[in-house]
Amino acid sequence: MKAQVEGCGCFPTGRHYAGIAHLIRIQAIGVVEGFDAELGWMDLPIALIDVETTGREGATDRIVEIGIVLGRGGEVIERRSWLINPGCPIPEESRAVHGITDEMVQGQPSFADLAAEIAAALTTVVPAAYNAAFDKSFLAAEFARAGYSRDQLPRSLAASVEWIDPLVWARELSELDKGKSLGEVSARLGIGLATAHRATDDAEAALRVLYAFAKDVRVPKSYAGLAQEQRRLLRLQDQERGRWRSPS
Repeated sequence: MKAQVEGCGCFPTGRHYAGIAHLIRIQAIGVVEGFDAELGWMDLPIALIDVETTGREGATDRIVEIGIVLGRGGEVIERRSWLINPGCPIPEESRAVHGITDEMVQGQPSFADLAAEIAAALTTVVPAAYNAAFDKSFLAAEFARAGYSRDQLPRSLAASVEWIDPLVWARELSELDKGKSLGEVSARLGIGLATAHRATDDAEAALRVLYAFAKDVRVPKSYAGLAQEQRRLLRLQDQERGRWRSPS
């Protein structure tokens, strides 16, 4: 979906100038179809998604827990969670991270059994996740295994949709702070995280981090502006990490 909307008042350097916002127009690319891209993103229903898994590869590993926390206007309005039987043993290294054991998922439904319910929970929302590429890849792989084609998925899960990612903003707004993990960022902002690496608790903490970042003047207010600026920041961050990894 593309539309011309008012911009965020920033130059390509990332600096924001409120006084010239009316002179800048941007392309509404990556927004969920059906939402007015000119609206403030804080006023839209945001579904913060977190998955716990058997490993790190979406193509081969499986989801063992999903948490979805819905927010609007800076408030948490709904929490959903599912334990999922992955159909394979959970490796010890993964159990050490999230604490979910084979016994806990024994007798739980598979992702395919829950796919319709999870898809319904992600209908008419703006998707978000901390380190969104990870959660997005796992959900896409699980829905594909469950037999869902792309046109059967909610509009929020279209490949073209830019998930809001608080990690991208943590790297930009807290550039001088060393730790960028959800736990470290939450602690600096005074946001509680009762049980780290359990899906619903992580999702709620990440949503509250996102809402805390919304107070920063460098964060665009419109949905389209946020999506565009996040894409720009992510591209720069990926380039920077690439430079660090490349041999000198």
